[in-house]
Amino acid sequence: MSNDQPPPGQPPEEDPFLKRPQEPTQPSAGQPPPDGTPPSGTPPPGPPPPGPPPGGPPPGGPPPGNPYGSPSGSPYDNMPPPPPPYGSGYGGGYGGTDPLSGMPPLAESGKRIVARIIDWVIVAVPLAIIGIPFDIYSRATEKGNDFGDTVNSLNGGSQLVFQLITIVAYVAYDTVMVAKGGQTLGKKLFKLRVAMLNDGSTPPMSQSLLRAVVLWLPALICCACLWPLLLLILILVDKPYKQGLHDKAAKTVVVTAQ
Repeated sequence: MSNDQPPPGQPPEEDPFLKRPQEPTQPSAGQPPPDGTPPSGTPPPGPPPPGPPPGGPPPGGPPPGNPYGSPSGSPYDNMPPPPPPYGSGYGGGYGGTDPLSGMPPLAESGKRIVARIIDWVIVAVPLAIIGIPFDIYSRATEKGNDFGDTVNSLNGGSQLVFQLITIVAYVAYDTVMVAKGGQTLGKKLFKLRVAMLNDGSTPPMSQSLLRAVVLWLPALICCACLWPLLLLILILVDKPYKQGLHDKAAKTVVVTAQ
């Protein structure tokens, strides 16, 4: 056995305990380097950026998750707009270009006449019963009896009181019924209704009262035959709205009820 020691300095190459420095190794494709830094040219991990997928939307239909093809994905985006509500196409005001545009057809004159007679009877029958204590039947048989004669020949004021009751009854009946739904009982029977000319709505109480006063007051005071005849002629000849004086005063028309 030799006792020769290796000279100081470099150990022999065949020394099994020699610690050699490690050379850096290149990572293989698809494997991250040991320090976790992504290799160059590789996008960082994480969710994809917002926006359309590369190459555009898939052909043949809307993208996945949007079965309606609309931008917001709502089934209502591609639907046509709803029709305008009843009365929105009436011309934009009384005296407009065509106030009748979009409203139901005007009522037939014959139906209006019959409906008015029915309304007159509906009020006249109770008044006939109420008038018995006021002695109206004996006064009705006298020649020249009208409102002026009644006032000048009052017996305790009973005739005047009954005349006022008659006016209030007819005016109130027409006012309340028209303001409530645009229909008196006679108009309901023939499916007619009173409507505002500017928008087709039900006349408010003020317009209904004005219409009823012009309709009934002259006939009940002095012109029992002439006034209804005048209204009828105007309804038959008026163009294009078939308005009597009461309709012109209140700016209303009579149309068919839907």
